This record gives sequence, C-alpha cells and structure tokens, in this order.
Amino acid sequence: MSELKYYFSIFLRRLHYFLVVSVVVSAVAGIAAFALPPAYESQTRLLLEGPQIPSELASSTVMVGLIEQIEIIEQRLMTRANMLDVARSQAVFEDIQKMTADEVVGAMRARTIIVKPRGRNPTPIMNITFEARSPQIAAGVLNQYLTLIERQNAEFRTSRAGNTLEFFQQEVERLGQDLDAQSARILEFKTANSGALPESLDYRLDQQATLQEQVRQIDRDISSLENQRTRLVEIFEATGQLTQERAAPQLSPDEQRLQELQSQLDEALSIYSETNPRVKMLQARVEQVKERIAAAPEPSPETETETPERRAGSTTLDLQLSEIDARISMLQEQRGETEERLSALSESLAKTPANSVALEELTRAYNNIEEQYNLAVDRLAKASTGERIESLSRGGRISVIEPPAVPNAPTKPNRMLIAGGGTMFGIVGGIALILLIELLNRTARRPEDIVKRIGVRPLATLPYMRSRSEIVWKRLIKLTIYLAILVGLPAAVYAIHLYYLPLDLLADRAMNKIGVRW
Repeated sequence: MSELKYYFSIFLRRLHYFLVVSVVVSAVAGIAAFALPPAYESQTRLLLEGPQIPSELASSTVMVGLIEQIEIIEQRLMTRANMLDVARSQAVFEDIQKMTADEVVGAMRARTIIVKPRGRNPTPIMNITFEARSPQIAAGVLNQYLTLIERQNAEFRTSRAGNTLEFFQQEVERLGQDLDAQSARILEFKTANSGALPESLDYRLDQQATLQEQVRQIDRDISSLENQRTRLVEIFEATGQLTQERAAPQLSPDEQRLQELQSQLDEALSIYSETNPRVKMLQARVEQVKERIAAAPEPSPETETETPERRAGSTTLDLQLSEIDARISMLQEQRGETEERLSALSESLAKTPANSVALEELTRAYNNIEEQYNLAVDRLAKASTGERIESLSRGGRISVIEPPAVPNAPTKPNRMLIAGGGTMFGIVGGIALILLIELLNRTARRPEDIVKRIGVRPLATLPYMRSRSEIVWKRLIKLTIYLAILVGLPAAVYAIHLYYLPLDLLADRAMNKIGVRW
C-alpha cells in the first residue's frame, strides 16, 4: 500500500509533464486535422481482355503475360514525361510554376495509386486511383491516364507485331539470298566436275568395263592379224605362191575403198541430186582416192624378170600384207583412243569420292538453308497474320469497366479520426514520458533507496527544505513554460496561417516535397 502511494505521489509530481505532452499533441493533431486540405479521389477500373480471335485459328505475335502486361502499362504510364505533361495540362497543383520538375513528378506519383491483381490465378482487372485538390482535376487526370494507356498499349502491340514482321521479312530475304548463293555454288561445282559426279558413277563403271573389254578384243584381233601375216609370209617363202584361194587377184586397200565410196555415191545419187552436200562430199572422197591410186609407185624392174606365177603371188602377198598392216594400224590407233578414254575414265573415277564428299557437304548446307528458309516463310506468314490482327485491334486489348467519375465529396482527411487519434496519442505519450523520466532517474529519494545502494540503514533522513522564494520562482518558471507552450504554439501556428501561407496549402506543399500522402 505504501508503494502504491509512493508511485501515485510521483505521478502527481510529474503530472505537469503529462498535461503538457497530452495537450500539445492533442492541439497539434487538432490543428493538423483542420489544416489538412481536402482531397478528392477518382477511380477507374480496367479489364485486360484476351485475343478476340481464337488462337487455334490465328494467333497474335505479341505474346505477353498478364503480370508482364500490367507491369508494362504501369511503367510506361508513370514515366517522367507523362507525369509532367498530365500535371501541366490539368493544372494539378496551384503553384506548379514554382515547383521543380522532380517535385512535380514525385507529387504526381504519390497521388497515383495502381492496384494490380495478385494471387495464383489473378483476375485481369487493374484499379487506378488519383487524388487531387478538386473533383474535376481528379477525374480529368484519370481520363488523360486512360488516353495514354490505350494509346501506348496500341503503339506497343502494333510496334512489337510490326518489328516481328519486319524481322522475318529480313530473314526470308537473307535466307533466300543464301539459298541462291548456295545453289549457284552447287551448279558451279557440278559444271567444273561434270565428268566426275557421283550420279554418273554407275554409267562410268559400265563404260570402263566396256572399254576394257574392247581393249582386250583389239589385242586379240591384232594378235590374230599378226599371226595371219606371219603364216602368209612363211607359206610364200616356202612355196613361192599362195594357196589356191589366195591366188586370185586381190585389190589394194585404196581400190577397195574406191569401190566402197563409188557404191555409196551411186546410192546417194539415186536418192539425192548432185547439188546435195552428201553427194558432193562423196564425190570429193572418190577423187581423193583416185589421185592416191594414180600416185601409187610402179612395180620394180626386178619383179619383171620373175615368172608370171611368182609375180602374181608376190603381188597378191603384198596386197594381203598391206591390208593386214592397215588393219593392224587401224586397230592400234583404235586401241590408243580407247586407252585414252580409259585413262580419262580412271581419273574421273578417282576424283569421284572426293567430289561426292564435297557435293554432299554443299547439298547438306543447301538443305539446311532451305529448311531455315521454309521455316522463316511459315513464320513470316504467321507474323503477317499477327500484325494484321494487332492493326485491327483484334488481339489483346484494354477495356474500361468503370470510367472515371467526378467525386461528390472529399475522401480525405478524416478529421475526427485524426483529432481523436491525436488526443489518445497525447495521453499515451504523456504517460510514457513520465515512465521514461522515472526509469532514467537513478537518484535516491527514500531510505529504502539508500539501503539498496550502500546496504546500510540510516538512523534518520532529513528532506531538502526549499525556501518560499525558491518555491515561488520555480512555480513561476514552470507557469511561464506552460503558457509559452499552450499559448505560444497556437499563436505561432495562427500567425503562419495568416501571414505566411494557409495551413492547408503549406501541408499540401510539404507532402508534395516528400512525395507522400496522408
């Protein structure tokens, strides 16, 4: 009981602190409640709609998620240039000419509240609220916000769709040029290696086998003719004449050729006229063979001394040997030509594997470019459709669910709440100040305090006795301080309101500078 009386006496002695704090805080709260300017809030609600055309039929190329789209709208709306333009066009602040650009931007952003959808499956609804000093300004700012949002959203979507279309147009053009260049390289390679390409490998292998067989056949024919020539010479040297079959007169090769050409000429004349080029060509060949026969050497005198039978056999032998030599020469010439063709074929066959690898590499590159080109053409068609969808506003769009309305009454401040809250805060603050002072005051004021400090109980305690003049001066000083606080503070606030700037404008300017709202 004594402890309770002690603490109650301490509270009474500190009561003036409690009164001063509670009165000052309550007065400041009351002044602030009635000094804060009225604020009008206007609100609008936006719905972010999906594409108007089913994506199964035609899809837009602007693929932006809900959260990303809302973030883009907010960031593009709250730019410095937009805030300055809206504030100046709507005259949001009375002293906007005296405010710096940073102050205007900070105040506009503080007055703009954007509520975005949240959660796992959020509803695509976006709320925008603006606070202004008059209802017309609040609604006007929101209307201008809506205009900016719709225009910037349309520009964003069309520009992105246009950029996509332009990109694929450039890709198609670039890949088309690469395809043409690669096709030209393949054509150039095939032209340079026309005789050693892999697609003609089977034909050339068959041709090689045929030519090799021709060479073997020619070798066999030459060997047979050489054997025949040797036998004729041996028979003639042994008997001086040929066999009965070979004793018949034989024509020389030129005479045989003359007979063949004459026969061909007769057949041609039976079909064509003498002015025909073929007839003229055959006539020229006939004349050439006749001249060659006429220029042939005469038989030597030695042969005239021989017997007629031996002369006839020698002539026949010479004719047959000449014919055999001519055939051997012709076969050897044919064999040389065939070997040249075989050599060229072998060289082309040796080049074929390397050419095949190079051609496969060129073809593979061509196929890769062609695949990319076809894919780019397909995407270009989709990009063209997407750009068309966005240009006709058939893609994602923003709809206004609730247009901005002019508020009928101010929404802020709640003067009664501020004043009542200030009073309660003053009371709690006064009690807290008394407790803090007592906790920090460590002086000994009772015998129990002395015993706790030094552990010795005193025989007697004498309180400090002030004189009457000290008591009067102390009370006078406290009264002066209280009067200065209770009277001087309201008087100073009133003087600022009357002679410097109204309190509502002063509070509004202060909040604009720090960029916050109540």
